[in-house]
Amino acid sequence: MLETKLQPLAVLEPDSDTEYRPGRILLLTLKRELRLALRRRSDLVNPLIFFLMVATLFPLGVSPEPSVLATLAPGVVWVAALLSTLLAMDSLFRSDYEDGSLEQILLSPQPLFVVVFGKVLAHWMMTGLPLTLMAPLIGVMLFLPAEGMGGLVLSLLIGTPTLSLVGAIGAALTVGLRKGGVLISLLVLPLYIPVLIFGTAAVEAAVTGLPVAGHLALLGALLALGAALAPLAIAAALRISVSG
Repeated sequence: MLETKLQPLAVLEPDSDTEYRPGRILLLTLKRELRLALRRRSDLVNPLIFFLMVATLFPLGVSPEPSVLATLAPGVVWVAALLSTLLAMDSLFRSDYEDGSLEQILLSPQPLFVVVFGKVLAHWMMTGLPLTLMAPLIGVMLFLPAEGMGGLVLSLLIGTPTLSLVGAIGAALTVGLRKGGVLISLLVLPLYIPVLIFGTAAVEAAVTGLPVAGHLALLGALLALGAALAPLAIAAALRISVSG
């Protein structure tokens, strides 16, 4: 049975037809990953602390002038969120790889792409979603105009899941390597550029009073593309990493 306890995912019983439903597999995987994440609280707090530190130290290195910070705020918040998401990527599959759970998942009959999608969704809920909720506070610290707050939250809400999906591909490719975090950065950062461009453009458009629907639609298109293709790529990358 696919357990929700803090144990590796086990092979499903052959006669438990209901367990093969992708929706149920996704739900049970999500519950398991959230419980495990709550046990590793340092993995939850570190990205938030890093996000806050980048936003706090940036004015010291550039300028404390409100007009300057307000101009740079969209890019600063988005770059900080991007790097904070990347910081937590190395641990996405590594613990399962080290304790042998990942091999059991690969050998089990449940669809691997559904399981990895649940793991990525849990990762976003514990990193990307808190960063999105924390972003308005950072925006206030950087003197971002109130008109841009809505665009900031919406762009992060749509863009950060894409960052998690793309980053998970790099995490899957480097799961069996030492110091895989550096390789993840080299593999993933170029793929993050479109999300960064459209995300900052949405915030800047909101600040200047221009329509943001086009930028958000492009972010949504990237999210839809990532949700459709990334789980398959992650599953293939895990098989290559474990078998190699």
